[in-house]
Parts: sequence; C-alpha cells; structure tokens
Amino acid sequence: MFYIKDSEFIRENGIPMTKEEVRMLSISKMELEEASRVLDVGAGTGSISIQAARECVSGEVVAIEKEKDAVELIEMNMKKFNVKNLNIIEGEAIKVKDSVKGEFDAVFIGGSGGNIEDIIREYSLKLKCNGKIVLNFITLDNLYKAMSILRKLCYDVECIQVGISRVRQDTYMMTANNSVFILSGRKTGGNKHE
Repeated sequence: MFYIKDSEFIRENGIPMTKEEVRMLSISKMELEEASRVLDVGAGTGSISIQAARECVSGEVVAIEKEKDAVELIEMNMKKFNVKNLNIIEGEAIKVKDSVKGEFDAVFIGGSGGNIEDIIREYSLKLKCNGKIVLNFITLDNLYKAMSILRKLCYDVECIQVGISRVRQDTYMMTANNSVFILSGRKTGGNKHE
C-alpha cells in the first residue's frame, strides 16, 4: 500500500493531524482489508480516514469530527485524493453516536475531547467481534484511562511507544516530536459492556 506523506495533505494551523510514521503504524494495527468498514473518531485533517479509505477500496470509512473547520479540511483532502468511500458525521462523538449506523471492523480514536472512557464504551458496541480498536495518546493520563477501560471490557490489549526524531535542516542535529503511545485492542467473544 502506498502511504501518503504529511506534506501531501492540505493542512491548516491548529487542526491536528496524525503524523506520517504514527499513521502508518496505527493503520497497520487496525489490520484492514479491502472490504473493511472503519470508524475514525476525532478525525482532524482526515489523514487516518483518507489513508484507510485508500486501503479499503471496496469498504467504507466513517469520520466523526466536531470542528467545522476540520470537516471542511477533510472534504478538501477527500477531493485532492479522489476518495469516494468516506462519509463525514459532524458533531461531538457522544452526541452523534446514534447517527453512526452498523458495525465496524476497526475503530480509530485520535481525539476524545477529554471524554475517552465514554467514547470507548459507546463505540466498542459498534465494533465487530474480533475487530480492532486503535487509539493514539501523548499523555500518560489518557493512556491509563483507555487501557483500564479496555481491560474492563475484556479486550486483548497491546501498547507501543513511538518516538520520532528528524534531522534539522542542513545540520546533523535531531529534533524530536512528542512520543506517542499507540494502544490497540482486539474485541474478543468474552467482551462485556458496563
């Protein structure tokens, strides 16, 4: 699969984007197939949604995003990459949950607005048995909350920490981005819901 570079996306200041290397790892953790149905909660620029839509050519991606500017940016990036199998639901994740229909093979949570536990509980109900949920965090607090709730729901949980550094312009000095925790869980037949 051809991965889209960060520089290829249309971007605006203040609208978050999952960076290229983290995006590649997060997508791989979802274990997508051509016909997969994917949900992206807190889609930002749509980088995960658009990459997933290009992988799931006969599937569907649904992106939830509450910020109007970000929704417009996703639409611009959809046009740029000629993505037709991506649908956007505008609104806060918990408030629009009833608008999200059907089950998904994978759920990605990139933004939670401080509501991570409720979002996991609600959207876990929309994940197929044996499906994957993948979440990105930069804070230990949110990582702990998410890992705890996934374990309570009997997911098989895995977490990796990724640190990316890049050479700064024409020097040999490395500039580091924040470390990112990529948390993934597989929904097993024993999942329970509180």
